[in-house]
Amino acid sequence: MLKFGLFSLGAPAARGEEEHVSRILDTELKDSEYLSLRDIVKWVGVTEGFKDVMKEFPTPEGGTPAGFRRDLVMDGDGVLRVDLRRDISRDKNGAPRPTKVLYSADTADPYEVEAISPFIANLTCNPGIVYDLFINNPKANVGNKFRTRDEVMNEIGRILGPGSDISVELNNPFERDFNLLLEEAEKFREMIGRHRVVIKVPHTGPVTPENVGQLLEGEKKLSVGFDEIKTAEALRGHALALKLREHGFRINFTLMFEPFQTQLALQARPYFINTFLRHRLVQSTKIKEFVDAYRMSGENAHLEGLRTYMVNNDYYPPSKAGTDLKDVLSFACDIIRYRKFEEEQGRDGLDGMRHNLRVLRNCNLPDTRLIVCSMEGPYNYPDIDKLLCEPEFLDMHHKVVITAPPDYLARFTSTNQVISYQRRFMNAAKGQK
Repeated sequence: MLKFGLFSLGAPAARGEEEHVSRILDTELKDSEYLSLRDIVKWVGVTEGFKDVMKEFPTPEGGTPAGFRRDLVMDGDGVLRVDLRRDISRDKNGAPRPTKVLYSADTADPYEVEAISPFIANLTCNPGIVYDLFINNPKANVGNKFRTRDEVMNEIGRILGPGSDISVELNNPFERDFNLLLEEAEKFREMIGRHRVVIKVPHTGPVTPENVGQLLEGEKKLSVGFDEIKTAEALRGHALALKLREHGFRINFTLMFEPFQTQLALQARPYFINTFLRHRLVQSTKIKEFVDAYRMSGENAHLEGLRTYMVNNDYYPPSKAGTDLKDVLSFACDIIRYRKFEEEQGRDGLDGMRHNLRVLRNCNLPDTRLIVCSMEGPYNYPDIDKLLCEPEFLDMHHKVVITAPPDYLARFTSTNQVISYQRRFMNAAKGQK
């Protein structure tokens, strides 16, 4: 099959851009592109954006860095320019990654990042991951080598290189002074690089600057319910996402647990949205167990246990710990029904993922991807793998980023037969060379 590249046009490099142009002459052209360009292109050059990327990520002669696609821009006077646009689905030299589905890691452990870095397109951190799971964990932070968040992030950036985005969360999204939030985001941009940094912005719900302290003291419970919301405060995360976007930041809009959050979240024009799986699936399972036990026995003790469970998990605030048991049962049944937990497309806990992929298919944000996160157990990832092979979602692979702690993803590289066959092979070879 005949293939065309920029070299096929036979046009010389624009004056002073010879070294840059030498890197991109192998850029493939579609047949239609070649036919439309061959008679009008007099020179080949690069954009200022191209030069900026190459300055930030020095790359061996003859290539371009991973994490960028090559776009063609027809300039005046017959100059065809190549631009480098951020695209984490691309490997070095603009080549596509092996699969349209991308992988991400939830970790701030540089030792874990070292092992998984060649295989991921994004890394996600939040304060809990940075401090609780790494810096303050002597088993992970061996010898207390890393003492600050900045030390950790600098090392992770060094390991990952240009091809992977790094999603980082602001320490206090409830800070009233936007300039202080912007200052923190700018610090991340300076440290990680403007082409790689993605700022995580959370949904805030009923949590406000005035009551957020309740989550840090005493029983650490909010005095109001998740649905007792004031409009401006509930949309605080959305507004923050828009403001940061205006300052040139890509946004990872996080804490998305229910499908009904999605359409409104997209109004903030995020780069990533999320589907959280683990806690929602675990809680759906537990709620259904309480409901089934009550239906079988008719004993109110099961509804009392359900009510306590729902208070403990913030479905009810402490002030509603005495909610009538009939209302508790009705609320629980509504949750099970909405989550389709008694239906084929919901009992695996992936109804939210299905919904979000359908929404993304029909939205006007071509670069927005869905991060599927918060997994556990032996079936979550295999069920996602099966879902992506369902005919309905074959065209949506390019929208999916699967993220989990590296050790969770690693477990799905193995089966029992791996051991069986390695036993056979190693005994057959007996160390022969």
